[in-house]
Amino acid sequence: MAVSTTTATGRIHSWDLSTGVDGPGTRFVLFVSGCPLRCLYCANPDTWHMRDGRAASVDEVMEEIEKYRAFITMAGGGVTVTGGEPLLQPAFTGEILRRCKEAGLHTALDTSGFLGARAHDDLLAHTDLVLLDIKSFDITTYRRLTGGELSPTLNFATRLDRLGVRMWIRYVLVPGWTDQPQHVDALARFVAGLSSVERVEVLPFHKLGAAKYEALGLPFPLRDTPSPAQASVERIRERFRTQGVTAH
Repeated sequence: MAVSTTTATGRIHSWDLSTGVDGPGTRFVLFVSGCPLRCLYCANPDTWHMRDGRAASVDEVMEEIEKYRAFITMAGGGVTVTGGEPLLQPAFTGEILRRCKEAGLHTALDTSGFLGARAHDDLLAHTDLVLLDIKSFDITTYRRLTGGELSPTLNFATRLDRLGVRMWIRYVLVPGWTDQPQHVDALARFVAGLSSVERVEVLPFHKLGAAKYEALGLPFPLRDTPSPAQASVERIRERFRTQGVTAH
């Protein structure tokens, strides 16, 4: 059966290959442009504005993916759409995921879930895995850390669970922000109640994006915040495990 084509376009920042970071195996990672949140620890401020990206058609993206098909499939990988925030462009993102599934490729969607209501059922039907970033389980901390509200993300997680869409939860450990035991425990209990969550990834805060802020003439809000010690990361992982959640 011939694979369908389309002239639909979106705004993208770049694409890259990664292993063990953006889903299982080696991934073709598409960074789309535009994000409604302004997370204080964001490593990609150059993806915030759609105007700073470039127009690309779905066909163009698929042609690029095809160049790496043998490599990523041999390594047990697939395609991950990230950003920015992919659900800021749901039609474009959904078409890429559909085309990838038609081509027999594993698909992953990396999202904050803040715009989860924009993810139509067809988009999710072509998504094998959602990498869901839950920035904090405390409403006030979430608002201060991201500029947005927590409830849309939790609603999206509940919807994904109801639909049986596999999830990996991502939790960035930021000293002084997301390391409060009571907030971690509350998140762990919430996640433990979602049967489609396969694992939680506790990711240590880093400053690898600091140079991008400088290049853009922007202050890096957490410049003086240290990265967490490995022992601290492991303690947080153990708090998830205590609730019966697999944590890495």
